[in-house]
Amino acid sequence: MSATPGPEQRPDAGERFAPDDAGYRAVLDRQINKRFRASPEYVRAVRSTAQVVAAVDEAVRTGRRLVATSGGHCLEGFVSDPDARVIVDLSPMRRIAWDPRRRAVEVEAGATVGETVAALCERWGVVVPLGEYPGIGIGGHIAGGAFGFLCRQLGLAVDYLEAVEVVTVGADGSAAAVIASRDPADPNHDLWWAHTGGGAGNFGILTRCWFQSAGASGDQPPAVLPAAPPAIATFTASWTWDALERAGAARLLGNFGAWCERHADADSPFASLWTLLVAQRRQAGRIVLRGVSTAGDAAAAQIDACLSAMGDGIGEAPHVERQTQSWLAFALNPFPDLFAGPPGGVSMKVKDALLKRPLTARQIDAACEHLTRGDYDVPGGMLGLASYGGRINAVAPDATAAAQRRSIIDLACTAGWVAPADADANLGWVRGFYRDLFADSGGVPVPGDATDGAFINHPDTDLADTAWNTSGVAWTTLYYQDNVARLQRVKARWDPGNVFRHALSIPLP
Repeated sequence: MSATPGPEQRPDAGERFAPDDAGYRAVLDRQINKRFRASPEYVRAVRSTAQVVAAVDEAVRTGRRLVATSGGHCLEGFVSDPDARVIVDLSPMRRIAWDPRRRAVEVEAGATVGETVAALCERWGVVVPLGEYPGIGIGGHIAGGAFGFLCRQLGLAVDYLEAVEVVTVGADGSAAAVIASRDPADPNHDLWWAHTGGGAGNFGILTRCWFQSAGASGDQPPAVLPAAPPAIATFTASWTWDALERAGAARLLGNFGAWCERHADADSPFASLWTLLVAQRRQAGRIVLRGVSTAGDAAAAQIDACLSAMGDGIGEAPHVERQTQSWLAFALNPFPDLFAGPPGGVSMKVKDALLKRPLTARQIDAACEHLTRGDYDVPGGMLGLASYGGRINAVAPDATAAAQRRSIIDLACTAGWVAPADADANLGWVRGFYRDLFADSGGVPVPGDATDGAFINHPDTDLADTAWNTSGVAWTTLYYQDNVARLQRVKARWDPGNVFRHALSIPLP
């Protein structure tokens, strides 16, 4: 920590770390995408909402652009923006507790998904359908909508969001903490709504949130949140490219899409099964299907049915591994090989899309072409298809800011690399792949009959670049659809000075 407070340092604004401090480097190193590197003047590590207010006041008063971070998992350079002079680090704010007044579980923004899942399960035996990776910070995760392994059965995490606390900056330039709730009579209700999928870094700094099932009554967590699964069954099935060849891989991609379409309804008996198909580049060797079932005694039969459908018309049987374990053991270390990375981390580009229908034959052919083409050396390239729908689609698109409520598949084209010299090849491959998948709609998943836009928690600045988005449809529509105008009104009310902004932030009207 810096030795002597300067005239701009306020004791109640949290610890201040300068570039030569270990705390400064720790915050920068925590940013997951090594493609970007922040260089702020200082970092404020905050431990309370009052300190966040003071840190924001300080930055605004001195004319310094600020950004906030909790877990460090932003996929674009929103936190690592070279124009940002101050990073407010919320990771010390990790309190998780029952709030008897609100009859909801209170979680501070710096708590991770893993810490939150553990507290919910161990203390009260309940669950909120948070995201897959346990290291993600709650602050950014929740504001973007938040889906995870249990989303088909339980919906999005924001469907359980009772209230949020947000530090905003008014027209006079002063910061204040505001609590906004689900209650339509709450005068701050619009700020709550904006944080149910409107994205982080748009309206203020989210400092706390409260979770409770809509319409629940009761005085303890088990009465107001879903029970945690007593156990889960998982499986991993893998095929080699050499065994499948291109025709078999195409058939597998088609089978996955057909399965998702058949079982997309909220009342499907397979809503308790989440699956992820990852087709690695042929040079990496494998196509892998993973699944998570909470169907209890019926899980084995459920998995058998899924594997049978996936293998239809494919001569090569996959290598299959199965496991049954406690929900918490799995949630704290899910599919370790899926999230493993080299020491020091990787640079990456993720291009997301939500699908209302399976990939067409043309799109599958394009996918196989990019996954097998030999003119790019990108071993970390892959296509991911995750089953979506279920209870997610039981909510109206305008009930929350998360507008994608008719999707059946979440798709991601991904490239990851270590050496800076490999950036151009990887970016060229993944951008060309995504453009060709959506060639019929200007290179992007324009909301319509077949596609449902993109998910803001997987941000992609290419969607705002007319070199890659030739559809004529604004990036805001791709992410927010008919909710754009309302989000802009919320922005104008709560951040009229556009203090909180980044490359894909909600524009003022």
